[in-house]
Amino acid sequence: MEDFEKQFATLSIAKRSKSAEDPTYMLHVDCQTTAVEPGSQAVAVACSNLSVCLYNKQTLRQTGQYLGHSGPICGVRFSQTSGNLLYSASSDGTIRCWDVRTPGASAVHIFKSHPSHVFTSFDINCEDQIICAGTDKVLEDSYMVFWDVRASRKECAPGGSLLGVYSESHNDDITQICFHPSNKNFLLSGSVDGLVNVFDVAKDTEDSALLATCNLDSSVSFTNWAGETYQIYCLSHDEAFALWDLAQLDTEETITLLKIEDARESTKIPGSHLDYLIGGLYHEQAKKLVIVGGTNTGKIHLLECCKDGLKHMCSLENAHSSVVRCLHWDTQDHSLLTGGEDAQLFLWRPGAVELSVSKKESLKSPSSVQQQTRVHNKMFSKKRI
Repeated sequence: MEDFEKQFATLSIAKRSKSAEDPTYMLHVDCQTTAVEPGSQAVAVACSNLSVCLYNKQTLRQTGQYLGHSGPICGVRFSQTSGNLLYSASSDGTIRCWDVRTPGASAVHIFKSHPSHVFTSFDINCEDQIICAGTDKVLEDSYMVFWDVRASRKECAPGGSLLGVYSESHNDDITQICFHPSNKNFLLSGSVDGLVNVFDVAKDTEDSALLATCNLDSSVSFTNWAGETYQIYCLSHDEAFALWDLAQLDTEETITLLKIEDARESTKIPGSHLDYLIGGLYHEQAKKLVIVGGTNTGKIHLLECCKDGLKHMCSLENAHSSVVRCLHWDTQDHSLLTGGEDAQLFLWRPGAVELSVSKKESLKSPSSVQQQTRVHNKMFSKKRI
């Protein structure tokens, strides 16, 4: 067994969060990556009750909570150059910046755009210079909105320093915004229209910024970069998967490395099955992509992305009791955080001693966050590669 496979196969529960008094779905998670005091690394979780909760990663004890959003939260992101700042975006049309040194305090900055904009995704680039948020469909258009973070901090402008918008590259809700982990100008966007667009935001116009358009032929639920490479992968709401290599753009080779119409049917899992795909993680040392899926009863499957499909490596069991919604992979200590609809947050580490805490019963109450579902429009196809 390869070393990287062994790391995943030996993942065990190191810590779990205490049961919440008011159970809520855990929808998005992020973790501090910049230098912090030993034992104080923070984890942020966006919950279905419109709150952002802070946890200590080492203990998974809740250390604070932020309130302020009036609509479902579509993401949380720590600053990548300052561990003290945390961003959250919401369908209420705001992106809020919080200071993690003062849990419970009001946002230190609020970014807004047009009142009609409902944010559905967002990200901040690797140098904390630009924020981009995607919107749902407004009349006939969907928007990607940009702010200058540095100007907003300097001026303390309540609405942030709005740079402009892209409005011509998608024709339906934008479900994913993702900057490259080391190239501050490269940006991915995914949409219900089935397209994944790649931009160089340093260009002057939207048309010149659009480098490539990849068509998944299905509503995009998740897209990301495979580490610091220029390969991108994408998941759909009906469990399709695709992997593209942008390095082949200027060659005669196909950029499509792998495309799976339905991972539930093509992925063989001994003694189990696959109900959905959650996201992915990139193992920097092994230079391999791992796709994470699960079952409706909380089992987590780790799948290696190979040239001929997704290969089951191992499963994480006896933890979550319901659908797993979010994950975060730490490339430094090879730990995994998972959260879901059972209101539980788990920390997995290689070789950890599993806890003897009983598995929590699945929540029966419906989520306050209902995902929008739309029929993919097969008539619209904009393909540049």
